[in-house]
Parts: sequence; structure tokens; C-alpha cells
Amino acid sequence: MHGLILAGGEGSRLATAGEGSLPKPLVQVAGRPQVVRLLETFEVLGCTSLTCAVRADFPTVRRVLDGTRFGRPLKVIECRTPSSLHTLVEGLHAVAPGPVFCSMVDTVMRPQDWQAVYHGTERQLAEGADMVLAVTPYVDDESPVYVRTGEDGFVRSVSDEPLHPRCITGDRGVHKMRRFLAGVVADGGRVGVVEVPRIIDIDRPSDLQTANAWLTAREASSPDPGGVRPL
Repeated sequence: MHGLILAGGEGSRLATAGEGSLPKPLVQVAGRPQVVRLLETFEVLGCTSLTCAVRADFPTVRRVLDGTRFGRPLKVIECRTPSSLHTLVEGLHAVAPGPVFCSMVDTVMRPQDWQAVYHGTERQLAEGADMVLAVTPYVDDESPVYVRTGEDGFVRSVSDEPLHPRCITGDRGVHKMRRFLAGVVADGGRVGVVEVPRIIDIDRPSDLQTANAWLTAREASSPDPGGVRPL
């Protein structure tokens, strides 16, 4: 399984709200730059290679990644793409053949939930799924992407409107990406899901505050399960 991080966005909403001193990939989450946390997470999960697509307008992100040592090969590609879907395409071109475990750079989950999504993805891909989405019943987003699954566990519809039971994808719902997901389902793609209790997308200062409080409280109260080091 190859790891891919999409960090090609401008982070304009964070910057507009007064969090623009650092590019979004470098905002501190529980004491670590978010993009570094994700790459370290993917390494611990078992990804055999790491690829990160970063915005060419933010050379500081590239410098931080070049100066950080990882236990897996890391390829950094620079882009100026208009949407996360375009960044995904460029990232997939750079990744070696094989299954890909992908996340946007602003996704925050607990280590045990990353493990659940990773191993659930491995299992479902091996069983014939074309794609697997991380989903959550926790909704705190201005523009969520709702999904409905059938009795077989595969996604039956992707919608801008709430569905029952209420469940959303683990990304912030960039319109081109949601149209792509809807198209995959409409064309008969076998799209599986792994549900976790909570996923936070860092789009606003309040999201960053929530993520820091959540992870800091968790790390202070109990050790990571399964021998996973704090992230």
C-alpha cells in the first residue's frame, strides 16, 4: 500500500480567518506540523512508500519535508492545481503501481481510527472493492458530502443533502471531488466504507482549536493502543 497526502490547496479560509502565518500543511496539531504528522502516521500504518503533493507557492512546506527524516522513501511533487481532484490525479501519476492510501492534509483522526481505516481499506480492496471511503456520523462541516450504503456495505449514493442514517465522507467536500465520487458510484463502481466515530477537517481556526484540544486530551489520558506512538 502506497501512501499519498494531498497538500496542494491554498488554505484560503484559514488565512482569511487570521491563521495565515503558516501554510495549512504546517499548522501545529498537538505540537507537530500537520503534514509531518500525517506522513509519520502513514509510515506507522505500514505504507511502503510516501508521496506528498504540495503547492508550489509554499516553498517552506517543501523545505520542512526535505529536512525531516522518514523511515520510508518520500517523493514530494509540487503543483498549482485548481482543486483537490486535480491534485489527486497528479499525485496518482507520481505513485508507483499498486493500491494507494490517500488523505487530504487537513484530516485529523485518532491513531486507532487511522488503523481501522487502513486495515479496513486493505481488506475491502482485497475483497474486490474499487475504492474505500472513511466516513463518520460526526457532522461539523459547512459543506459535507453525505453517503448512503446498501445492505452489502457498498455506497449507493453520494449527495449534498442529508441522507439517513446520517453519514458523511472524511473530506471537506470540494465540489469537483464530490462530483467524481458520485460519478464513480453512478457508473457502478464498488465503493466501500469504513466508519469511525469522528473525523475533523481543519478548515477554520475553530477546527484547529478543536483538533488540538481533542488529541491533547486523548494523549494525556491514555497511551496509544496497539503500540502506536503518539502522533
